[in-house]
Amino acid sequence: MEYLDIRDPDGKITGVVKERELVHRDGDLHGTVHIFVLRERDGITEVLLQKRSMNKDSFPGRYDISAAGHLSAGQDFGEAALRELEEEIGIRAREEDLHFIDYLELYDEEFFHGKPFRNHELLAIYLYRKEVKIEDLTLQADEVDSVRWMPFSVCREMAARKDPGYCLFLKELDLVASYL
Repeated sequence: MEYLDIRDPDGKITGVVKERELVHRDGDLHGTVHIFVLRERDGITEVLLQKRSMNKDSFPGRYDISAAGHLSAGQDFGEAALRELEEEIGIRAREEDLHFIDYLELYDEEFFHGKPFRNHELLAIYLYRKEVKIEDLTLQADEVDSVRWMPFSVCREMAARKDPGYCLFLKELDLVASYL
């Protein structure tokens, strides 16, 4: 069972800790991290996307950013980013390998597996720009089905048209684009 810190509108921890499932049922503001693994190929910025496992409680089977996850209760953003990068795709990074972009508050309501899913997150966005070979990655089987490289511009197009095969947020991609 995963427990999350509830945050106030300024992003500060309130002292309330709730079970992850209840946080998404109620739409409570909580902390997450999103890590974009990027590379340059022939003058084009590409992002490593993961295809989410069909077992995920949200956005099953859709392409998502390289690695992402919740801050467990008591955990800070940087620590969570390093943990998620290693757990989901097997990249053992150091703090200095991650470039912090900014915080972004997002709210989204969907239905998954017949239940409402209210995702209200304060996410910290990080870039990871080191050479990564797909064949060297270790994917967390219960979280990630596969990974693939895609031009960043195509990811933005998918988000703009709300392609159902992706769970990318245009607001976030536009923020990242300003740092490319």
